[in-house]
Amino acid sequence: MSNFVDYVKIYIRSGKGGRGSSHFRREKYIPKGGPDGGNGGKGGSVYLRGNRHYWTLLHLKFQRHIIATSGGGGSAKRSTGKDGEDRYIEVPCGTVVYDADTGEYICDVTRDGQETLLLPGGRGGLGNWNFKTSTNQAPRYSQPGEPAQERKVILQLKLLADVGLVGFPNAGKSTLLSVVSAAKPKIANYPFTTLEPNLGIVSYRDNRSFVMADIPGIIEGASEGKGLGLRFLRHIERNSLLLFMIPADADDIKKEYEILHNELVKYNPALLTKGRVLAITKSDMLDDELIEALSEDLPEGIPIVFISSITGKGITELKDVLWKELNTETFHEPEQIVHKDLDLNTLPLEDDDDFDIPEEEDEPEEEYDEFDWEDNPETGM
Repeated sequence: MSNFVDYVKIYIRSGKGGRGSSHFRREKYIPKGGPDGGNGGKGGSVYLRGNRHYWTLLHLKFQRHIIATSGGGGSAKRSTGKDGEDRYIEVPCGTVVYDADTGEYICDVTRDGQETLLLPGGRGGLGNWNFKTSTNQAPRYSQPGEPAQERKVILQLKLLADVGLVGFPNAGKSTLLSVVSAAKPKIANYPFTTLEPNLGIVSYRDNRSFVMADIPGIIEGASEGKGLGLRFLRHIERNSLLLFMIPADADDIKKEYEILHNELVKYNPALLTKGRVLAITKSDMLDDELIEALSEDLPEGIPIVFISSITGKGITELKDVLWKELNTETFHEPEQIVHKDLDLNTLPLEDDDDFDIPEEEDEPEEEYDEFDWEDNPETGM
């Protein structure tokens, strides 16, 4: 099994609130002590937290149930029950959460330490001392805690990188990444050599650097699920700049660029706003005359660089162009992404996605007051 996991489906449940107590004060020489039942504790909540030390969702692959603990029940002397423990789901930056039943977008995490509430814990029930009045001095009832909330969610990782490499299979993407960074992606002379995204840190002048992502090859119809389909197109959404790579020996460079561009736009029209650079790879086979001839029929309106990862031709110039484009006023921020709802039919479903849901523990029955939480004058909620 690959260590790179960018999709996982999990079950989450918050803790239910503890029940209030229906206790009466019983002490020597105090025959009618009155009600002193305490409130129940708050149930634990479930949070999502960004962690820069993670780069994959592998740690959640076999931890499919995230369940917060319930609040403790109230007790005598107006003692409030213990609050349930919150659960934090540590995820890599760039993780997006969807509802597993509807595909609805819920939230995303883009920063280290960012915390997002997924399910709130139930509020604890009020003890009987809260219901004491001048006409009802010995209430023998209390409240149950609010019930737990549960949900199945899908976590998807969309890699955070400055530059994303876009091209057909065997366009030289992995080779370029291995040349400009310390990354060691698999390189071979057959299509779809890259089966998972690879990240590399590209060193630039004056100790500056930027992150480059090698995305598995795109083919015509990828936006409809062909080839590796939508599995990896989502990683391009996070990239600030797209580097299109087309080999110099392609039959029609302009046509191939348009096919790649159209597939991205079909997948998500918002990708039109991203900066683009075109690199003509394998240019070591071209002389100045051929380069001039090819330049007459290339896409317009974007920077174009002729490079060769084998000889190093144009690599420095490419870095300069990428750095300049990354630092323009239109630099793309991860928070600006508009996430669309998930099409559940396109997911790589696995046999263990329909897992068993653990049952909740039953509380002992007790007499409770009929109560509307939303109109509670005691709690102000």
